[in-house]
Amino acid sequence: MRAHFARTAAVLVPLALFAAGCGSERADTGARSAEPGDRAREVAAAWDGSKAAEVWRAGYYPLSDVVQLPEHAFRDEDDKMAYAAGNYVLDAELPTGSPEKGKVEWESGSSLSLPLMDARKAYDSVARGGDDGPHLTVTAVKLGKATLVTSRGPATVPAWLFTLDGYDTPLKRVALEPSVLPESPIEPLGNATDDLMELQQLVEVGRDGRSVTVLAGHGACDDGAAVAVRETAGSVVLSGSIVGASDGDCTAQLLFQKVTVKLKRKLGDRVLLDAFTGAPVAQRRVPTT
Repeated sequence: MRAHFARTAAVLVPLALFAAGCGSERADTGARSAEPGDRAREVAAAWDGSKAAEVWRAGYYPLSDVVQLPEHAFRDEDDKMAYAAGNYVLDAELPTGSPEKGKVEWESGSSLSLPLMDARKAYDSVARGGDDGPHLTVTAVKLGKATLVTSRGPATVPAWLFTLDGYDTPLKRVALEPSVLPESPIEPLGNATDDLMELQQLVEVGRDGRSVTVLAGHGACDDGAAVAVRETAGSVVLSGSIVGASDGDCTAQLLFQKVTVKLKRKLGDRVLLDAFTGAPVAQRRVPTT
């Protein structure tokens, strides 16, 4: 990549579709239009007023990272490398006998009880490394709270707080799993093109609800990724594409780029959708290099 290479990363991830969840009202649109704008309209029309949208609005879906870093992270490149690799040393006892349920509490006053992730599972989800490189040392673990943006607005949720040697505030790992995603009422497209590609993951929704950052893919011989937005009363459909693709020979690489788009109004409880898959853009943590 030329101009955008400094802010992209080559990442190997499965391009899996979202798992089917509650309800089934999926419709095959048949011969779909090749125009990205037409596809976004089809996706919005399928979701707006659907049972799947009702399931989405009743559930808990994080729209920002479920792992929150300590303030002023990181002290140096070794700590940054240790976090990226998931390399930790546990110099503390993991609590046992935690409650079975935890509560999501939205600013609107509504709440939802969900199974609570135990400390061991939360730790293992963060400390997934195992090489001989730099490590972060966990010196204390306790159950606390964190705030994050969700599909129903900002919420306070239970979180495991991991005190790290050298940091004044803890690393937080949200202690609740997201609700099961509803099955999309529209089929995914079969093949990606430069004009419409699957988005790799949701990075975050701004706390004000007016900006969305996603990880979008592109190749090594183009000018990067772009994301178009189509807004309706019930949904926001994002269409990923490649800018300035070359017709010449090129190495087979998939590069990822963070792209932030601005919305005309707050996301609110509108469903955030990927035009290619026809499914919600999910928050899934992908290791980058």
